[in-house]
Amino acid sequence: MSGAGSPSLQANGEGLRVVIIAASWHEQVMSGLIAGATGACAAAGAAASVIRVAGSFELPVVAKACAVSGQFDAVVALGVVIRGGTPHFDFVCDAATAGLTQVALDHLIPVGFGLLTCDNEAQAIDRAGLLGSRSDKGAEATWAAITAAITLRDLPT
Repeated sequence: MSGAGSPSLQANGEGLRVVIIAASWHEQVMSGLIAGATGACAAAGAAASVIRVAGSFELPVVAKACAVSGQFDAVVALGVVIRGGTPHFDFVCDAATAGLTQVALDHLIPVGFGLLTCDNEAQAIDRAGLLGSRSDKGAEATWAAITAAITLRDLPT
C-alpha cells in the first residue's frame, strides 16, 4: 500500500448517478469508507445513493439488482473482511470479488471495488479514510467507478 504511482483523483461526473452499496460489519471502518465515497461523488458532481447490506457476501447480488434497474451509471461496493482462523475469509473474499466482476462485465456498468481484505483491524482502519488513515479506499473506489462511467459514456458509437 505505497500509494506510489496512484492517479490524480478528479473527474467531472456531473449528471452521473452512483449507487454506493455498503456492508454493515466493522461500522467504524465502514463509516470512513462511506464518507470517502459520498465525498468523492460530491466532489465530482455525481448524485449518490447509499444502500446498506448485511455483509460483503451480499454486495454482488445487490450490485446486480442496481445494475439491471437502469437507475445508475456506476456502482461502488464497499466492505471489509478481516482474516480469522478459518477459511471463511477466503470464501467471502473470493465470492464477493468474482460476483462484483461478473456484474460489471455482464451489465457493462463500472463497479468500484472498495472491498478491504485485511489481515487485521489496524490495516482496515489505515485504509478507511479516517483521521490518521494513510489512504481512503472508499474515495478511490468511487473515483475509479466515476472515471470508468465517463469513459463508457464518451465512447464513440
